[in-house]
Amino acid sequence: MADTTETNKSLGTADVLWNLTDLYSGTDDQYIDSDTLWCETEATAIKTLYYAKVAELDAPQLLLLVRRLETLDCALNKLATFSFLNFTTRMGNAAAGALDQKIHELVSRCGTETVFFQLEWNQVADVQAEVLLDDPVLAPYRHYLFCLRRYRPHQLSEIEEKLLLEKEAVGRNSWTTLFDKVLSQQKFGAKKRTEEEVLSDLYAADRKVRRRAAGEMTAGLTDKNHILTHIFNTLAADKMITDRLRKHPGWIDSMNLHNELQNPTVDTLIEAVISRYDLVHRYYGVKRDLLHLKKLEHYDRYAPLPSLPEKRIDWQTCRQTVLTAFADFSPRMAEIGEMFFTRNWIHAPLGEGKRGGAFAHPCVPDVHPYVLVNYTGNLRDVSTVAHELGHGIHQVLAASQGHFNSDTPLPLAETASVFAELLIFNSQLAMLAGDEERRAFICQKLESIFATVFRQTAMNRFEQLMHEGRRKHGELSSEQLSEYWLSTQKAMFGDTVHLSADYGIWWSYIPHFLSTPGYVYSYAFGELLVLALYGIYRREGAPFIDKYLDLLSAGGSRSPYEMLQPFGIDLDSPEFWHTGLNVIEEMVTKIE
Repeated sequence: MADTTETNKSLGTADVLWNLTDLYSGTDDQYIDSDTLWCETEATAIKTLYYAKVAELDAPQLLLLVRRLETLDCALNKLATFSFLNFTTRMGNAAAGALDQKIHELVSRCGTETVFFQLEWNQVADVQAEVLLDDPVLAPYRHYLFCLRRYRPHQLSEIEEKLLLEKEAVGRNSWTTLFDKVLSQQKFGAKKRTEEEVLSDLYAADRKVRRRAAGEMTAGLTDKNHILTHIFNTLAADKMITDRLRKHPGWIDSMNLHNELQNPTVDTLIEAVISRYDLVHRYYGVKRDLLHLKKLEHYDRYAPLPSLPEKRIDWQTCRQTVLTAFADFSPRMAEIGEMFFTRNWIHAPLGEGKRGGAFAHPCVPDVHPYVLVNYTGNLRDVSTVAHELGHGIHQVLAASQGHFNSDTPLPLAETASVFAELLIFNSQLAMLAGDEERRAFICQKLESIFATVFRQTAMNRFEQLMHEGRRKHGELSSEQLSEYWLSTQKAMFGDTVHLSADYGIWWSYIPHFLSTPGYVYSYAFGELLVLALYGIYRREGAPFIDKYLDLLSAGGSRSPYEMLQPFGIDLDSPEFWHTGLNVIEEMVTKIE
């Protein structure tokens, strides 16, 4: 803990704490109780007034109902955002955990009252629904209402839907909270460090430091292996049961539906990426030679090249670097990004009980997003800040669409963050004078791209094996999960990186597998889309900027296919995905 405090002090992050009073003044704020009561009362009132009557509503009446549902959902999200953010920086605090669980249960109760709307709306005859959707009165919610009807084949009876909602408070959310608690409280190595501190050492120049960090990570995960294996199995079974009840034929179908993507689009993306695993093999062969190693171990993947600048970057320098890069692209982007720093919308220091990793939480349109990072001061962390601010800026711009329409499909949500990363990369690259420094920095960027495109695709392959294995074989042992992990990682790395048996357990610390199964391909989607968009930007210049900001401002008001039409992009074309992959190959060739 002393090392963490000193790190925060030296980097200037100790006081970079988010101000949650824009939501509620504190856990004892009387408005938490009054808003909770209002939500329960409003949910009951909506059901009393509209239950079994949705099919009888005309367009103005349907508009009134949708707006009431949106206002209710917005109030619930405000409560849930506060309880989650309050809990996520002190996961060992019982009172914070209790409040978060209380709000989960509130959301579940209100959902059981209002679930009738989607059920009844989806039972409206197609002809009647088309008339309503074409009415100008409902134009602001046309896409939202249309998307609800895509779930018709997977809808259950009212009593079944209610039962699932009632159980949700102790379902997936509860298990993912347990996972977060286990890893946030786990201490790694003799110095009892946090997960984030240990993982940061995998980027150290000293190979002994990297090897020690890998050993500490493996030991820490092994210590909790029985719990983590049980959590993974439970949630894989939970998804298996839900998919069966909702008649989703494949494990990924529900995620594709949520992302508003057709299965062939996702299959084309995955196949294109897998077909270029040779780029990973080529790059790590070069890196092995540059590091003068006979064999690259898994803990050498992120080793910096000797000429890579090692200086720690303090928080103020990080801030200036990111905002300058944003301003060079769009002053509006920098203006929004600046608000995150000046208005205390970011939580940056390392801390005991704080969740690892980084995220941007959209909150609700009437407030603003919040960003969490665990800042350790390396170049990679500067990119992470840019990444999360990309999300945050996207969420601010999309807020004008309203609560329901601001929720962007995950692949396009990743586009904003990855584009922000690319802006900061090119800005940092321009600041480096020497060829060796530039090459080392390009290598680091390539590794980031590999982590986003190839590693996330390999993790998608792991998820497929896990979910299909759970459905075919029943409960999976830790050894079987480790075998799935190693086989999919080895396919990506080939024989250029040695993956020891110890590395087999590293599937068990990745939260996306649990909280949003099937999500990870969105990273590859976003990265390759960004590489294509950046190419368009270089050709078009200023006219592209307005189109790009319009894309972000659209939020989730249209499908990904519709929103990318102004750029002339065909998501079902293998050639399109190979456009991005070819850019990666150009970078690899330069390094070679």
